[in-house]
Amino acid sequence: MSERQLQTNIKGLTGEIEVPGDKSISHRAVMFGALAEGKTTIHHFLAGEDCLSTIACFQQLGVAIRREGDYVEVDGKGLHGLKEPIGVLDVGNSGTTTRLMLGILAGVPIHTTLIGDDSIAKRPMGRVTVPLRSMGAKIDGREHGQFTPLSVRGGELKSIHYHSPVASAQVKSAIILAGLQAQGITKVTEPFTSRDHTERMLQAFGATIDIDQTTVSVQGGQRLKATAVYVPGDISSAAFFLAAGAIAPNSCIVLKNVGLNPTRTGIIDVLKQMGAQLTITNERVQNGEPIGDLTVETSELKGIEIGGDLIPRLIDEIPIISLLATQAHGKTVIKDAEELKVKETNRIDTVAIELTKLGADITTTADGLIIQGRTSLVSEHVQVDSHGDHRIGMMLAIAALVTSGDMKLKRSEAIHVSYPQFFEHVEVLSQ
Repeated sequence: MSERQLQTNIKGLTGEIEVPGDKSISHRAVMFGALAEGKTTIHHFLAGEDCLSTIACFQQLGVAIRREGDYVEVDGKGLHGLKEPIGVLDVGNSGTTTRLMLGILAGVPIHTTLIGDDSIAKRPMGRVTVPLRSMGAKIDGREHGQFTPLSVRGGELKSIHYHSPVASAQVKSAIILAGLQAQGITKVTEPFTSRDHTERMLQAFGATIDIDQTTVSVQGGQRLKATAVYVPGDISSAAFFLAAGAIAPNSCIVLKNVGLNPTRTGIIDVLKQMGAQLTITNERVQNGEPIGDLTVETSELKGIEIGGDLIPRLIDEIPIISLLATQAHGKTVIKDAEELKVKETNRIDTVAIELTKLGADITTTADGLIIQGRTSLVSEHVQVDSHGDHRIGMMLAIAALVTSGDMKLKRSEAIHVSYPQFFEHVEVLSQ
């Protein structure tokens, strides 16, 4: 467990950086490459701990994967080529690996067991195991398959039409991946449209996916063909520097090659509604994913209300949006965000606890937060804590930049899950 002295009370942030590859897309590129026929190449892969867990799991399943820095080659085995592993599959801290792997393994005639760290052991897996069991999957685990460890004996699956009670890309993706191996047409309907990286990337791998508003359909028995994937910069990682550029004095930051998938750009909508000076240039499309460069400058922000169908488009950005709200004039209300309670931490409570240490005025609600701004953040030899959550850790490091006093971050190593170069980029922009 590490403790890091944070840089506080900076005079400005200027310069240009390229944030790491998108975590969601990096996971899927490895997974779909493993299930495809032929060699898939992946450029700008996120070599964070979560995505490395995905690589390790597929290597145990008999897939040859080579990585050099952010370049990865995957020798696909086809949908029916995975081999039974000798040991258990350790997903580490990765909920994406766990839930999408369940969808894949449900239709493969082998036995596997998935385990993870203490955080994964607390995260709800019933939202995936219940629909997969209705397709015929044989899954058992702690509390009747609600939590890891989970044991899967894959086999023949039947198609279903599943009405998901939550808008979750992980739930949707698990069912789609099982549906590729099922008989007939499998459908998933969500209350709101969640991230659609799976649908976009499967089409890049040659699959036919039908989309009708919030319903996605896939025909079983399709074969995937290897392709070349470029992973755009992760907008969830870019969000921390978008926020930093907006609230730090005398700042102008350029973020290159950031993914602009419309199911993920809620943070941009929020920043603009709050009054941020933010521009998008050099827009283009690669592998079905829109990409562009973002420029943000120091801005006068105002409080707003955030909820409804906007929440699935920025669920991972709510910690950093909460920090933005402390520096905005007026009240910000975040609602309809119950999903925050089952992330790496209960992010509703954790955000409030940690920012309150710095003097923020935050009230928790059953489904979100009420934040009063504008607040001067002050640290009198305060120790803040990531609680093992990478997004909480990065939010607190950005908070330090506009905080006066001395501040240390406990469990800073959590940031390596999604942004290994985070502190290096902070230093580059602070010069």
